[in-house]
Amino acid sequence: MAVAPELYSRQVNVSRLSDIDEIRKVVSKVPDAQVMADLDAAVAWVKASGQGNVEKLGITGFCWGGRIVWLYAEHSAQLKAGVAWYGRLVGKASELQPKHPIDIAASLKAPVLGLYGGNDQGIPLETVDRMRTELKAANSPSSIIVYPDAPHAFYADYRASCRKEPAEDGWRRLQTWFKKHDVA
Repeated sequence: MAVAPELYSRQVNVSRLSDIDEIRKVVSKVPDAQVMADLDAAVAWVKASGQGNVEKLGITGFCWGGRIVWLYAEHSAQLKAGVAWYGRLVGKASELQPKHPIDIAASLKAPVLGLYGGNDQGIPLETVDRMRTELKAANSPSSIIVYPDAPHAFYADYRASCRKEPAEDGWRRLQTWFKKHDVA
């Protein structure tokens, strides 16, 4: 079973917005605590429905959702594994976003596979390298793959940034990662 909760719905229905800058304004106002609670509620809903197996819980997300994957892997003891597609790793702490993936690398409860583009203008490779260093220092089973020539959003087949080979390789890696960690 797959569930795609609308994690910004309390702020505004972003499906009605076409301007990426307007969408970013909405997303920046979503508290991490709200997102963690909504994801927990989605898991509880799946369990109550009897239609999914929360013993094989996995999460994946893209861009903002990639950052959320890292945070949920630290938040949820139920999670088996996650795959983060080009999720921002560092940032300035705020009331809405008190922690970032780099801050919680040592306390992940589930392994995360990070998939990043070497030509991502929004996520410098230096931050990806810092995250790798933090994960290694924590002896984490998490892993990060960088596709050297890929930009941000290399999986988004509706954008010019899409890169077929890294997208397909990333999808294969996601499936392998989830099987390895008993999600699939």
